[in-house]
Amino acid sequence: MGELIMSAPVAGLTSKSRIAAEDVAMLRHEVFGDGVVTRGEAEALFALDATAKDKCQEWPPFFIEAVTDYIVHQEKPSGYISQDNADWLIRTISRDGMVDSRTELELLVHVLEQAKSSPAQLCVYALEQVAHAVIDGKGPLMLGGALAPGLVAQAEVELLRRILHAHGGDGNIAITRAEAEVLLKINERTAQGQNDPSWNELFVKAIANFVMCSAGYEAPTRDVALRHDAFLEHADPEIGGFFSRMISGGLAGIMEAYRSPGDIEAEWEAKNRAAEALAHRAETIDAGEAGWLIEHIGVDRPLYENERALLTLIKHASPEIHPALRPLLDKVA
Repeated sequence: MGELIMSAPVAGLTSKSRIAAEDVAMLRHEVFGDGVVTRGEAEALFALDATAKDKCQEWPPFFIEAVTDYIVHQEKPSGYISQDNADWLIRTISRDGMVDSRTELELLVHVLEQAKSSPAQLCVYALEQVAHAVIDGKGPLMLGGALAPGLVAQAEVELLRRILHAHGGDGNIAITRAEAEVLLKINERTAQGQNDPSWNELFVKAIANFVMCSAGYEAPTRDVALRHDAFLEHADPEIGGFFSRMISGGLAGIMEAYRSPGDIEAEWEAKNRAAEALAHRAETIDAGEAGWLIEHIGVDRPLYENERALLTLIKHASPEIHPALRPLLDKVA
């Protein structure tokens, strides 16, 4: 399968059940010797990964490095993943819509992290792998039995953060609707579990990023929008209120990262006044965003606490809100 397997040294590996360190050294010379990783070579590495049941510790880093090099760097311009390569990767690592192994999951995330730009479907597919694990107990994250389905642990929050941050690439790309909907599905299906507190923070910041940027705000980098800060250990209602108890830095800590459309050309020092100014100059949330929120938040049930925090942010950030959303916002202070 591909030109690499046709070489005599590599052909011998296909019949072995173990890939040893010396095999990886040989493969590294074969693959990187000419400075070009081809699709045939990448496919050959996938074949070896599937057939060898026992692999040395050197194999996963080499496998991830080599396949990433092909997907991210071999087509021009370097760093930009083509739709064809994204489709090929998903087809190659998918088994009934799920990634087959932890190594392939790490490959997927590493590809996103190394790329300057990638098709949106690749990030959504990566997020769905975490959703399969935390909702249904399926996929490579469940191997070893450390993860309990029905809740989001800290490790899964950090993996979600890595994926979302990676898809931002070099630009200010807001959270997409498809990404937001995966997070909403995770929240809906795990709300009754003992989720790690960091999940609430990531959830609110990510959904707020989608809604606010849909309403016209300039998107901060995802690193800024989703940055993890420790929760406030002591919540004083007189100075923090509900929102500060829920999200580190409170409302102002999130609002400071965003600039309204009228502020985009302002001087850099204006950022210091953004938290106060944006609360009064926010763009209107139109019928599209209002309808989307109504369909996904608190449908036929009480609001979850992180949904209350999200709505509190929206209520303070966007005083001119579509009338259809007001009954939902009236449920929060």
